[in-house]
Amino acid sequence: MNGDQTLILAILLATVGMFLWGRWRHDMVALGSLLACVLAGLIDPGKAFDGFGHPAVITVACVLVLSRGLQTSGAVDALARYALPKNAGAALSLAALVGLGAALSGFMNNVGAMALLMPVAIQLAKRLELPPGRVLMPLAFGTILGGMTTMIGTPPNLIVAGFRSETGAGSFAMFDFTPVGLTVAVLGVLFVVLLGWRLVPVRRQQGAGDFETGAYLTEARVKDKSKAAGMTLRAIEAELDEVGGQVIGLVRNEVRLTAPQSGRLIRTGDILVIEAEVDALANLLSSLGLKLEESVKPEKNEAEAEQDEQDPRPDTKQSQPANGSAEPLPASFSAGEEAETAEAEKDEAAPVSEEIVLTELVVLPGASIAGRSASDIQLRSRYGLNLLAVSREGARSRTRLRTLRIAPGDLLLMQGPAESIAEFAADSGCVPLAERNLRIPNKRKALVSTGIMGLAVAAAAVGLLPAAIAFALGMLASMALRTVPPRSVYDAIDWPVIVLLAALIPVAAAMEATGTADLIARFLLTSVAQEHDVTALALILVVTMFLSDLMNNAATAAVMCPIAIGTASALGVNPDSFLMAVAIGASCAFLTPIGHQNNTLILGPGGFHFGDYWRLGLPLEILVTAVSIPLLLVIWPL
Repeated sequence: MNGDQTLILAILLATVGMFLWGRWRHDMVALGSLLACVLAGLIDPGKAFDGFGHPAVITVACVLVLSRGLQTSGAVDALARYALPKNAGAALSLAALVGLGAALSGFMNNVGAMALLMPVAIQLAKRLELPPGRVLMPLAFGTILGGMTTMIGTPPNLIVAGFRSETGAGSFAMFDFTPVGLTVAVLGVLFVVLLGWRLVPVRRQQGAGDFETGAYLTEARVKDKSKAAGMTLRAIEAELDEVGGQVIGLVRNEVRLTAPQSGRLIRTGDILVIEAEVDALANLLSSLGLKLEESVKPEKNEAEAEQDEQDPRPDTKQSQPANGSAEPLPASFSAGEEAETAEAEKDEAAPVSEEIVLTELVVLPGASIAGRSASDIQLRSRYGLNLLAVSREGARSRTRLRTLRIAPGDLLLMQGPAESIAEFAADSGCVPLAERNLRIPNKRKALVSTGIMGLAVAAAAVGLLPAAIAFALGMLASMALRTVPPRSVYDAIDWPVIVLLAALIPVAAAMEATGTADLIARFLLTSVAQEHDVTALALILVVTMFLSDLMNNAATAAVMCPIAIGTASALGVNPDSFLMAVAIGASCAFLTPIGHQNNTLILGPGGFHFGDYWRLGLPLEILVTAVSIPLLLVIWPL
């Protein structure tokens, strides 16, 4: 062992130790490792940051942006609504949910797929009368399994493809991972939904961020071509029952009917007064093609218009879109995302300059807005805000939402710029309760974002364009067509992951250049595998799987790829088999809550302890190992 090998090995051991310690973030550890290699003279300073231009890093960033477009447009919500059975038993319902999560994870960020389907999983657990964890853990594991089916399904696959390209053999193609990955994913999902979910410990849900706020009273307008137009009120109520909502009034031609007959036909332009939980609003609006009245009808009433003309205060806070209106013109939005367009009757858009959020406010006793309505407060003209819904426990109003007099204890669902909501809360005596991740679906954007993702995948799959170029074009199209607002693009990228990948790629190259990867590979071969190629393949898979349970899966792939290539070279066999083993092992973090972000996401909502994951995770990892080794030998023969 020469001096350079000793240095890089020491840095590598320190890096892995820091990953396992967990005191510093993964990107900080990776950057520290890179700089240590530069200072030790193992990496040319002029090439230290070449990893930021690596195709795998660019592809990961672009896929994250395209995934955000699928999330915020409501495309995944619509797919979940149509794909999941409504009244099936536990096995079929779990199979549909976990299968959908796995399928989505093959083409979008699997953390995003998990976050989108978590509310569905919790609702399913309530319907099936199961502990939330027995639905959440199978979903988390299913989305992890789904990531191994395509090159863009998970960052480790992109890293593996990048290392293969550097060997001179060319990158793996989009669906080269599919024969082994899909088989393993399908068998894994079947095991989880048929038997595995019963192995999940029963825990009481803790601090998931859910809280009972009571039903909200809101108004939704029947727009042109809405599904609700032409339906009877009875039929609409039957659909609302499925999401826990009910119609308590109807407004037609500015006249409110407090007890409309169930046989009455609903017309375009009618306003339905609906009582529903806030988390059910997105499904409710999407299923019937309705629009929140306060979100799509920004016209001022006469009192507000007259006040604006007589008293144009210099300190009023207005949101000025491009058309000159003083009203905020939100369209499809989600909490924390920029609402960049306003939907006119023909779906034409105008940009808005501020970030729009949904926030719940509780009205405190003695609040200055108590006894006043949204019109009295001039929410739109003074603050640029919309009052979307009001929750008043045990009481129903017979007045319109904009004229409803607010009372202490009411919960207000507000929409508008975050700074404006904070200012209004301070001025009025309200306290922010929670920011809701509510996506109001936009059918046009859902179709556009799905089309962009499909075209990017197709272009990369058929070899028309390199993957990084195909997905970069997709990201540019998403920005131009505003399925992802340009100002939100950088928020959609998981920058710690990008820095982690970009920093470790040169470190891995230094391992190979100094011969350290080959040294480690020969040690594993002679001491453990005894020069047996199949044993070496299984060893690479198991070691990768073990490391991915303890540290970031992308970091695991970056560390193990040079070792896998060195092992294959020492044996004189096909390196593709070993690289595919790394890809599978890095995607199988099922033993701990820290191995994968999806495992971490369910820790609180499922009420899990650190040691709860292995009960389902260990049998699943044994199954993955038993299935993948024979498949690798057949599909990627040594």
